[in-house]
Amino acid sequence: MIVTITINPAIDKSTTTEKLVPDKKLRCSNVVIEAGGGGINVSKAIRELGGQSLAVFPSGGMNGKLIEKYFEKRGIHFKTIPLEEETRENIMVCESISNAQYRFIMPGPTLSQKEANQCFELIKSLSPVPTIIVASGSLAPGLPETFFQELAALSKVLNAKLFVDTSGRPLQLAANEGVFLLKPNLTELCGLSGKEHLELDEVDDAAFEIIKKGHCEVIVVSMGPSGAILVTRDGSQHIPAPSVKKLSTVGAGDSMVAGMAWMLEQGKSLIDMARFGVACGTAATMNAGTQLFKKDDVFKLYNWINEYPVKYKINTPA
Repeated sequence: MIVTITINPAIDKSTTTEKLVPDKKLRCSNVVIEAGGGGINVSKAIRELGGQSLAVFPSGGMNGKLIEKYFEKRGIHFKTIPLEEETRENIMVCESISNAQYRFIMPGPTLSQKEANQCFELIKSLSPVPTIIVASGSLAPGLPETFFQELAALSKVLNAKLFVDTSGRPLQLAANEGVFLLKPNLTELCGLSGKEHLELDEVDDAAFEIIKKGHCEVIVVSMGPSGAILVTRDGSQHIPAPSVKKLSTVGAGDSMVAGMAWMLEQGKSLIDMARFGVACGTAATMNAGTQLFKKDDVFKLYNWINEYPVKYKINTPA
């Protein structure tokens, strides 16, 4: 069973206006409302693929109820940690004249160690025991930076594979505890490796050093249009990203994580996992606003990625 943890969920609202101009009334298109936040997006993406997960998240006020109703309507399983404060909402505005995106991210309600402990106790009580836990997104205000680190320790007790997709000090602390998979971008990889800058030909070596230190078993470095690099103790491989018309990058990273978790749960190889993750992340950029990918797009792109080494006669590990 895949369990996703979103400790700072949100209602994501997206709209379009011709041009952002200060001090003017800006006429906008109809608002698209989605349930959002790292792990919540992962659960949504897994459902789009035809899979199922259990989403765990704190829920408060009208926005929390909106997320719950959103999941109920789509048949996504969830369990909540009740809050008195209102779940946050974020706003994304696309300027149609330039196709530039402006994303307004709110801090969210303040959580305490009490809510963190409720989350851990909820995970401990699950039956069946999770096989994969995905922790994705930012920490809510008030939570200690050790939240993902504590989750990593709990995952070991449960013998669950933990995917961590966050940033900054919380990411470093989780890595210090040791997890199954990290999905940093280049900036986050620099932070994990203690370097200010990495050239592309240094990425696999930096990731390998992190694995050698016991911080994780697998690293998938996301590089946007350049695809990703899969690194394990056995070596590394670059996975190209198909060229597509980009409409939005919102949710691309979460879509990538969802694809990888879904494939791993089905017993697929790590290279298949990483390729499918890149296909999901790329497919997400083909949709405007806060919408994620379409399943048909994912499999078309996945087929392209699988055919790429054969077409260009690239030798890949078995």
